Amino acid sequence: MSEPFQILCVSPSPPDLWGSAYGPFVQHHSRTLAEAAEQLRSHGQDALLIETPDPASLLAWPALSHAVLDAAVVVLTPEPDVQLATRLLQMGVQDVLPPTDAGNLGRVLRLAIERKQLEQAARKAYATDLSTGLPNHAQLLEHMTHLVALRAREPAPMALIVLRIEGLAATSALLGAEATNVLRRKVAVRLRSALRASDVVASLGADTFAVLLAWIDSPTDGERVASKLAQSLMQPFSVTGRECSVKVAAGLALFPGQAADAESLLRRALGQASSIAPMGRIGMAHAADRGPSAAANDE
Repeated sequence: MSEPFQILCVSPSPPDLWGSAYGPFVQHHSRTLAEAAEQLRSHGQDALLIETPDPASLLAWPALSHAVLDAAVVVLTPEPDVQLATRLLQMGVQDVLPPTDAGNLGRVLRLAIERKQLEQAARKAYATDLSTGLPNHAQLLEHMTHLVALRAREPAPMALIVLRIEGLAATSALLGAEATNVLRRKVAVRLRSALRASDVVASLGADTFAVLLAWIDSPTDGERVASKLAQSLMQPFSVTGRECSVKVAAGLALFPGQAADAESLLRRALGQASSIAPMGRIGMAHAADRGPSAAANDE
């Protein structure tokens, strides 16, 4: 018999999946998205089932980018809007469907979990984020795991910074998907130019970047660099002749003081970046409208 699938439900009336032919399922329950984010940080889940009358609120949920990394996210909502459903799918949600389809929920969740597992296998097979050229989630974890093993013999502190970016969706809506890719590349260039050659910049998803400081002298070094990088990204970018501004939330995890392995280090930094309000502003203007202080190209 296969291991049960772990399902976290955020729903006023969670469905009963007991006995589904597509299981077995073990259900866990959260009353709010904030509570669900905490459970996802502390306990891995195969799927996250969210029932909400306002799916647009998920676009602003800080923990969504974290949730879709490891769990198959399925959303139940009355009469889902096609454009909104498409946006959620682009952000990594596996399925958006009305509650009237809940009778087939076991099948929907099982297939969503299978797709997520295939996606994770593909992510491991391809170590680079094609949009930015940066190492991806799997490559970063592999690198950190190697460093942690080395530090077991030669202890030395390091820090992981996670930067969550808000404003990419606004760029995509106004200028198109390719402009968003351009903006992501410019974020990558700006991060890379502010760091030492020994530091690693990685892409963790559409709106999340990570910076590994492989060697720090004190914990305050991590805080200082995180603040410097966040302030740098809050300066406007120039994309297709438009000036784009983004908001930034930074999470920090320290090794060995706050985490003893690569997975824990990443989850702690991701959780912190997801739980705090981003700083800066989201806006867009023609570069010419700003006069001589137009945004840098970051080429």
